[in-house]
Amino acid sequence: MEDSFNAYVSGRLAALSRMAYLLCGDRHAAEDLVQVTLVKVARHWERVIAGGDPDPYVRRAMVSQHVSLWRRRWRLVQLTDQPPDRPVPDGTDHLTTALAVQAALAKLPPRQRAVVVLRFFEDLTEAATAEAMRCSVSTVKSQTRDALAALRPQLVSLLGVTS
Repeated sequence: MEDSFNAYVSGRLAALSRMAYLLCGDRHAAEDLVQVTLVKVARHWERVIAGGDPDPYVRRAMVSQHVSLWRRRWRLVQLTDQPPDRPVPDGTDHLTTALAVQAALAKLPPRQRAVVVLRFFEDLTEAATAEAMRCSVSTVKSQTRDALAALRPQLVSLLGVTS
């Protein structure tokens, strides 16, 4: 029985994960949902495969588990008739920054953009960046200098930061 369960999981994991993601809308919650569902299904695997195709049973179990988890989360929400005394941060500051950086990078020429991404986002050395771009280290240095010079005023205006 264990072999047939393992074979089913290895063959259907991608499809089950897609379904869970569509139910949850969140990759991490979807992974949890698949795991919890498969643990529950594994307990009754012999009975599940005795009925023929296990897919309908597993899908039904996943939907039931999703609804159950959703209901439990709503029980934890405490509704009040008064708003909180102090403002709560909305948590979108990182999105504003990410969008500003993305917009600024989009305005750079392709080689300068590549240098910035490889050096500062991928954290490569100048030599590794030169190798990845198939150019000299001095070219990486000059492209970095020019890119940062071009980015500085854009990010200052986009983020409202003073330099």
